[in-house]
Amino acid sequence: MKLKSLLITFLLATFVSVYAQNPSTYKVFEKQPLNFSGEKGTDAEAVSLMDGRLVYKKVTVPTFANGTDVKIKLTVRSAGDRWDKSGSCFVVTDPEKLSILSIAEKDEKFPSDSYVDDKYAGFVTGKSYNPVVELMRFMTPFGVGHYSDNKVKYRKPVYIPSWEKQVVWEHDITDLESLVTGTFYVGVWIDTWTAEGYDFDMELTYSDRKQQKVSVIPLVNTIPYVGGQQIPDNFAHKDLEQTIHLKKNAKNVKLHYITTGHGGHSGGDEFIKIKNSVYFDGKLVLDTIPWRDDCASFRRFNPTSGVWIKKDSASYISSETRKYEIKEIEERIASSDLSRSNWCPGSFVEPMVVDLGNLKAGDHAIKIKIPATPVEGDKLNHWLVSAYLTYE
Repeated sequence: MKLKSLLITFLLATFVSVYAQNPSTYKVFEKQPLNFSGEKGTDAEAVSLMDGRLVYKKVTVPTFANGTDVKIKLTVRSAGDRWDKSGSCFVVTDPEKLSILSIAEKDEKFPSDSYVDDKYAGFVTGKSYNPVVELMRFMTPFGVGHYSDNKVKYRKPVYIPSWEKQVVWEHDITDLESLVTGTFYVGVWIDTWTAEGYDFDMELTYSDRKQQKVSVIPLVNTIPYVGGQQIPDNFAHKDLEQTIHLKKNAKNVKLHYITTGHGGHSGGDEFIKIKNSVYFDGKLVLDTIPWRDDCASFRRFNPTSGVWIKKDSASYISSETRKYEIKEIEERIASSDLSRSNWCPGSFVEPMVVDLGNLKAGDHAIKIKIPATPVEGDKLNHWLVSAYLTYE
């Protein structure tokens, strides 16, 4: 009986250690302003850079010996900015190395091996520098929150009962668990140029559910977060090529790739279909035209979107004949409805994931080819691309 009791105790302890879960949520930012030379907010731990266009914070959370699921939740509201803007949540992978934060704060210089084509600084990993890893790419809606109280009621289509007060995105970032446990730096950048800007909330949730632990290697990030970084029209001039070194064999390697095209004029890269081709060790592993044609489904988040009137023919049931008839109508067309290069105003951008299998220790090469359009005058064509590897 004593042996049986000990066995039961052992099994129960094993069950608890493997399956017991204590989910926890950490509110990193709450109603944090983000703008250009505007209000900074009251959070003493929040650090603003680039005249307030980037905000970051040092965060400490527990480590999980058996791994954990991780989710990020971001809530954004306009504080007066009426435009759709690119945005990025990021984490600094190794505070001991140079990063965009230390360069912006300490007047450090981007190392030469972080450049692309000797012009675009901080885009790729170097010996002493890592680009930040994106936790989430998002696009702000047109004016959600500040303009949601019927300031623009005559732009509202009949199928929307009311404008939303905010936009909320949630995303599973379990593959990045090693970067967002312990002590790390997490931040948000929005490409706003108004003093009103936005305010946002961010939280991280950990399930404490057993997960396979993976490592992360930053590769590329062309987002110009800080001063000294150029508008990334580099793909219009040359393919991006980078060599990485694996110190040991890696299992179940995955490439995570986030891409969006920008350039607001009608023929710009925001509005035309352009193929993205990614090669790894000379093999084509991703060949896609990143495109979103469901942007009209986000209309309720975009009260200040520009609106045009277009004549159309509508089929409808006549109240008199109770049969379908056709008549000419005038229909609202909103800018936020238009299809775009892998994003919609008010959406977050899903990473593309490619299984690379097992890799041997040594050097490996990645090449990204995008036949993009160069910057010309006020036609600011560019592609925001970030990529990293995960492996066991």
